[in-house]
Amino acid sequence: DSALDRALARDFTYLIEVGYRPGVTDNVGKSSAEGIGDVLGRSLAAGEAVYKSTQYVLRGDVSRGTCEHIARDLLANELIERWEIRSAAEMAGAGGAALLGLPVVTERSDVQVHAIDLEIPDEELVALSREKTLALELDEMKAIQAYYRDEAVRRERDALGLPAAPTDIELEVLAQTWSEHCKHKIFNAEIQYTDPEGKTSAIDSLFNTYVKATTDEIGKQVDWLVSVFHDNAGIIKFDDQWNFALKCETHNSPSALDPYGGAITGIVGVNRDILGAGLGCKCILNTDVFCFASPFFDGEIPPRLFHPRRVLRGVHRGVKDGGNQSGIPDVNGAIVFHERFLGKPLVFCGTGGLIPTTVAGKPSHEKGARPGDLIVMSGGRIGKDGIHGATFSSEELHEGSPATAVQIGDPITQKKMADFLLEARDLDLFTCITDNGAGGLSSSVGEMARTPGGAAIHLDKAPLKYAGLAPWEIFLSEAQERMTCAVPPDKLDAFLDLSRRRAVESTVLGSFTDSGRLECYYEGDLICALDMAFLHEGVPKMHLKAVWAPPALTPVVVAEDGDLTADLKAVLGALNVCSKETFVRMYDHEVLAQSVLKQFQGVDHDGPGDAAVIRPVPGSQRGLAIACGICPKYSDIDTYWMMACAVDEAVRNLISVGVEFGTIAGLDNFCWPDPIQSEKTPDGEHKLAQLVRCCQALRDVCVAYGIPLISGKDSMKNDYRIGDTKISIPPTVLFTAVGIVSDVTRTVSMDVKRPGDLVYILGDTKDEMGGSEYLALRGQLGAGVPEVDAAKARRLYEKLAAAIKQGLVASCHDCSDGGLGVALAESAFAGGYGMDVDITGLGMPNAVVALFGESQSRFVATVPAAKAAAFESALSGAPTMRIGEVIPEEVFRVAAHGGVSVDATLAELKEAWQRPLQW
Repeated sequence: DSALDRALARDFTYLIEVGYRPGVTDNVGKSSAEGIGDVLGRSLAAGEAVYKSTQYVLRGDVSRGTCEHIARDLLANELIERWEIRSAAEMAGAGGAALLGLPVVTERSDVQVHAIDLEIPDEELVALSREKTLALELDEMKAIQAYYRDEAVRRERDALGLPAAPTDIELEVLAQTWSEHCKHKIFNAEIQYTDPEGKTSAIDSLFNTYVKATTDEIGKQVDWLVSVFHDNAGIIKFDDQWNFALKCETHNSPSALDPYGGAITGIVGVNRDILGAGLGCKCILNTDVFCFASPFFDGEIPPRLFHPRRVLRGVHRGVKDGGNQSGIPDVNGAIVFHERFLGKPLVFCGTGGLIPTTVAGKPSHEKGARPGDLIVMSGGRIGKDGIHGATFSSEELHEGSPATAVQIGDPITQKKMADFLLEARDLDLFTCITDNGAGGLSSSVGEMARTPGGAAIHLDKAPLKYAGLAPWEIFLSEAQERMTCAVPPDKLDAFLDLSRRRAVESTVLGSFTDSGRLECYYEGDLICALDMAFLHEGVPKMHLKAVWAPPALTPVVVAEDGDLTADLKAVLGALNVCSKETFVRMYDHEVLAQSVLKQFQGVDHDGPGDAAVIRPVPGSQRGLAIACGICPKYSDIDTYWMMACAVDEAVRNLISVGVEFGTIAGLDNFCWPDPIQSEKTPDGEHKLAQLVRCCQALRDVCVAYGIPLISGKDSMKNDYRIGDTKISIPPTVLFTAVGIVSDVTRTVSMDVKRPGDLVYILGDTKDEMGGSEYLALRGQLGAGVPEVDAAKARRLYEKLAAAIKQGLVASCHDCSDGGLGVALAESAFAGGYGMDVDITGLGMPNAVVALFGESQSRFVATVPAAKAAAFESALSGAPTMRIGEVIPEEVFRVAAHGGVSVDATLAELKEAWQRPLQW
């Protein structure tokens, strides 16, 4: 149906119309305007525009006040949207369909450049940082103050015609470049770490000591590392013709303010990281991991926060739209629930990409701007959206968190830009490329300028969404869908011509230099001249203290005194265990036609897979597998084992599908509550000690497994604080792992295949109930956190990988959340055949511990009876126990100590697993 100047809705009591505020990206309106322009054969003229709004109609006994409540708290996000409410009578007399007028930006910033006086007392320096959302500490403000006091600097500035004090744009650029988000100051701090015995040791940079050192050590043992730690993503060798790039980012703070906008920006942003890796990679896969409070939360929602269900729906829709509309399949992920994610959700978005090993006869991972190369921005235009995103993400969520920090990505514009830039890459039209992410042009140009030694950019040449932006806003805006390229002058015409033919806007903004300065001009005037060395190396090193004292926890004695069948159903229905199919099915998995093993497996394609396997190069049987591990529920017991378990989970997920040990690379994404001791964080020394222990485990386990860390990120201020309410997330690390499957025809799925196959448990089962889903259902934490014996696990993994490669394994599923009972049940109902197993031989105190303990480094495998001897021989020396067989009846029976502990139909178990989030 359609309408002109009248409402489509009929027979209603009230109508609510919701639309975007001025300046907020409206992708539907933008695409519609382009389509109308194509039909008309001309662009829309001044005063002509298209915008999208949604009308909701309410019938029944409702008041205007109720409608206002519904609009504000359910339908709209006041930060980015506006609404109007009309009764049926008011609509009848309105004479038109739309209530909201064109969202035209009328606000104008002061375009004058101002000098900022830093000759003020310390307390005023702190206040200035807070007022301008600089997120700089006092010692950093004083370092800037000292720089501008330097006589040599003053003389140079005088010669350049600049004031002695910093200009507003200079101060903003320094704040962005020095932000925790960009500089990772906590990970590079000098830390005095005191252990429980009182011994204090100095750690000079967590990153160098535990992350980079791991990769340096493993890099001497493997020949497939291509580029790590200095580009937009880690790059490894896939085969002789192709390299693979992988990156994962977080977009937590923006997603807390606007779940949809924050999430779509997160996914298209990490897509650009891959496009900017090397000379430009083609995105071939996305991953997503979300952490929320329970969607069934029924308590009071603190100010400025949304209900977790609304956050879940918004974040999921944002990642779905960003990935699906970009033509990139979503292949792997997870959704994790914990009550403390109410304060700030965690939104991890990852992307992998492929690039030829050589481009235009040169190594594709090598790039660098040269003096004289032109600065060219391609893609979208610049607006106020995203300003202060980098600095905002470097601090806690509070009353003053800026609305401008929220952006909404436009995947259609970005898709066109990506296709154009990959074509330009193959034509050798640029020497360097990077994305405009946190900090916008300030970050991209500032980083690219490090190689030649300087840059000069003319901000008045930048294309704007609307007039009225101050120069510093133009430079720091994080408006999406933009890449910056270094284009040689003799290739500019070809670059711009291709850009026009591909309907992508590209603009020359300046040139790279060897002046030693980052220079910005506006309407011919020099407004910024920052020494490159001070800009990138001048931030003071943090000096922090960490003191580790293990928490005083009460061990829980687990007794077998209930109905274990009911217990199994309850654990299967726990939010961290149950099916997420409702959400995952909305992602496009098949675009690019490369999937081998999908998220859901089994006879009805609804069993939970351990890892995704893709075949990225047509005609080749060589595959990539990708998986993740994340265990924040163990953090309150010990972050060392939390990290060890996360690495182990990701690795065993890969091994279970057929990845060869020795081909695995890892990414570490840290999300932490504020770990700096202060009045607002009195337990900062403990939280920092948790971080130290976490990093120690990361190195210990990755070295033991031979896993280099090729990329990662840290987000260190994941707290909510308004008034007396403070909510800090549990320390969380997402470990993403990727590995090679040499022959995808040997890939193994998790579902049982046929009656008569034998069921094995691989790995040691221990009395480790701490942090388990079983205890969580009873409101308990426990103390015996699962530990990882990496040396022993490696021997098992190598033998299992070899057995899978030999074709000895019918199905394999890792034991994870919920323990052995969950893994067995999932394998059974996914395959559609029952199981009859006996767990007495595991030697646990009782069946509860055996079924629901979450000991690591374990698998459930099924093996054809004819191959059992060969399988057991292949696994000789590794912990392997035959516990039962697959049966034709659709029942699941577990015996222990001479009696039947669990007896249920597969339908009952699957229903318990699927029901909770079957929305």
